[in-house]
Amino acid sequence: MSARATPRPGGRSARVQQSVHQAVRDLEAEVGRDALTVPLVAARAGVTPSTVYRRWGDLRELLSDVAVERLRPDAPPADRGSLRADLEAWAVQFAEEMSSTAGHTYIRDALLGDPEQGNAARCSDYAAEQLKVIGVRAAGRGEAVPDVETLLDVIVAPLMYRILFRPSDLSEAYAGRLVAALGRTASPPGA
Repeated sequence: MSARATPRPGGRSARVQQSVHQAVRDLEAEVGRDALTVPLVAARAGVTPSTVYRRWGDLRELLSDVAVERLRPDAPPADRGSLRADLEAWAVQFAEEMSSTAGHTYIRDALLGDPEQGNAARCSDYAAEQLKVIGVRAAGRGEAVPDVETLLDVIVAPLMYRILFRPSDLSEAYAGRLVAALGRTASPPGA
């Protein structure tokens, strides 16, 4: 979301955000992205166009905000019983979701309408939060766990590069190799 307004949990602000986001999703499905306009979205959401402009600035920033919400994981990462298995399952799922047509659109929207990089940071935080859950779970099993920044650098960064620039080279085996490389390139804190 832009620096214009950060909604408070609950209340009118949250209801406006929810109705505008829903209007964007519904209209995208009904008329397509190219037909979206702020007045059309506002009318569907039951708010004035000035409310949308005041809150999001323009259509691009609104689409960015909607994309970031769509990129938020809706469940904790799967527990496969070991750090390596958890990371492999997560990396494969992340790659599949982000490399899909919808995933590409959300990534593009999240970045294009984000002049201050707040949405990019939120997207990064989503991945970091998921990796932290995996790490806490593994530490609870007594496994050595690299810090989250190392996991982001060794697994997420190369996946995002492949997703954005070399999708034909993206595979489940590639995700597995990244996780395997983690053991060769990263030491847990205090090691």
